[in-house]
Amino acid sequence: MGEWIGTDGALPALAGAARSYWLGVFPDACREVRIWRARAQEIPDPALRRIALQAHGEKRGNLEGAAAFAAFAEPAGRHAAVRAVVAYQTMFDYLDNLSEEPSEDPIASGRRLNGALLTAIAPGEPHHDYYAHRRRREDGGYLHALIATCRTALTALPSFATIAELAREASERVATYQSLNHGDGNGRHDSFERWARDSDQVHARLHWWETGAAAGSTLDLFALIAAAADPALDPSVARMLGAAYFPWVGALHSLLDSLADRAEDLATGRRGLIDYYDSPDEAADRIATIATEAMSQVSELPGGHRHTLIVAAMTSFYLCDLSMSSSPHARLATPAVLEAIGRLARPTMLILGARRATGRTTDRLVAYLSARRASHRAAQLDGHRILESVRHHS
Repeated sequence: MGEWIGTDGALPALAGAARSYWLGVFPDACREVRIWRARAQEIPDPALRRIALQAHGEKRGNLEGAAAFAAFAEPAGRHAAVRAVVAYQTMFDYLDNLSEEPSEDPIASGRRLNGALLTAIAPGEPHHDYYAHRRRREDGGYLHALIATCRTALTALPSFATIAELAREASERVATYQSLNHGDGNGRHDSFERWARDSDQVHARLHWWETGAAAGSTLDLFALIAAAADPALDPSVARMLGAAYFPWVGALHSLLDSLADRAEDLATGRRGLIDYYDSPDEAADRIATIATEAMSQVSELPGGHRHTLIVAAMTSFYLCDLSMSSSPHARLATPAVLEAIGRLARPTMLILGARRATGRTTDRLVAYLSARRASHRAAQLDGHRILESVRHHS
């Protein structure tokens, strides 16, 4: 896992990273999230509006996790990094939910929709008809606005040119995975398997679906975006970063996500990545092996302590939920992954648990205040109508 994890400096580094995130990144990220939620509320089509708002409600943690990468960005480029990753993750979550809606040709529809993920990373690339295979398309410019914001933020990063090709490759992997992983119109996943097996990036130490899982993660892209905030970013360091996150960190990320979604997938009849394993024991063993290798890979990077913290935090985000699950897959995988992550797992789980409790309280307060404001506005409108009625009859 890397010598750094076992040193006495781990917990002070965690405290410093948490301080940087909560004081420097989190308020900025919250502003961006509020902007996009407000834009989602203005989507004209009610079905698209529901899907966008559902993504905001269910996947708020994804947005906060994406923004966490900016905690390690150079201060001068931190705001641009936050804007880029929040816009990209917002778009990813929206398209992910939309891709799960019924379609005559899910793969063709997914390719068109997720083409937006590629366009967002390529300033100057012409727009396509992202909703070409969808009956509903009136999103009020929501998708184009997300793309534009992502592009503007990326070009503001001083070393975007250094990561541009690596970022394009990462986004292309994500877009292809998102297009194929939901299956075809008959519920088959043959196209996903062929792509994952035939990929030039299949890793000798990974099963084909683990390589596919790695392709579906956005974490390598976000690590590159945060690194591009450094004006002196060396191209060799960018390549090292990409190689550590893909496939190892990406595979861990997607497999844990599949493990967390297993109950929902079973209830809806969807096939998850975890289902490719022969047994819960095999799944637990493989995920723990991948977690160990992921921590080892990132610990060897320049500034490796930053990346070990990010991987530990990402893993702990999922383990907080999995530790309460009765699923045999979760019950076996949780302790194995905890051991693989090492000393940072428990502290990050405590921090994330406290954040969730605080978040629930904050969400209830925001909902209460919003309801009060809405009630106040309604009362004002009623009063205005009464006065107008009185004037009309006077």
